[in-house]
Amino acid sequence: MRRAWRVYVTFVKSSIQRELEFRANFIAKVFQSVGWMFFFLMMLLVIYRNTSSVAGWGRGGALVMAGTCFIIEYVQNTFFYSLLEIPEQVRKGTLDFVVTKPIDSQFWISCRKFNFANVGGALGGFVVVFIGQTTSHIHPNFASWSAYLFQLCSAIVIFYSFNMALMATGIWLVRVDNLFVLGESVLQVARYPMDIFSNGIKQFMTNVVPLAFLAYFPAKSLIVAITPSQLGLSLAWSTAAFLFGRYFWRFAVRSYTSASS
Repeated sequence: MRRAWRVYVTFVKSSIQRELEFRANFIAKVFQSVGWMFFFLMMLLVIYRNTSSVAGWGRGGALVMAGTCFIIEYVQNTFFYSLLEIPEQVRKGTLDFVVTKPIDSQFWISCRKFNFANVGGALGGFVVVFIGQTTSHIHPNFASWSAYLFQLCSAIVIFYSFNMALMATGIWLVRVDNLFVLGESVLQVARYPMDIFSNGIKQFMTNVVPLAFLAYFPAKSLIVAITPSQLGLSLAWSTAAFLFGRYFWRFAVRSYTSASS
């Protein structure tokens, strides 16, 4: 564990040094992430300019859900940015140097490179969440905020595990560089309340594909209320997702034959 922590700190330092070498690019990426957030929020505000609620969700609740998705997306792109490089490493054969190192390969491939330009987007997401709950004229107590943060952490684990398994398919597909777009598409769906869908689809996104646990239930714990059973389901889904992602990565690595084979 101590060795893994030292390696992690080394990864953080090297990523910071890389960002400092290209300061203009770093600043441009920060403005780009903030710009995308701004355009989506403008679209959301246009919708609520013509209606007071959508499927029972007012503007404040929609902002909380959007902010939650921003946090999940930018945390993923900040701390697990190197997952996007798996197909390229397979194609170039540099994954050989990862799987042969005396350290957990999933840890290495997940945390080797950070993209700190996305930290601003994650912080902006928290600002949007705060604005959303404020405009809802609801004042969540400590228990509600604790439930929200707990479910937010569970959502990050679920989304990370999904991306882990998704990018690991690059070991077989190889010439696929845009697998991450599917992950972004998942968040696009998660930005909207599950209540806009039919009951069957809502149950499917809750009990089969846990999209509801990415933003819907975390936002609900702030805007409405949530039961202890939902917290238990969030924990169960995040645990199952992480175990599946880890198993799938190990299975994929066993199938890896390197670029020279």
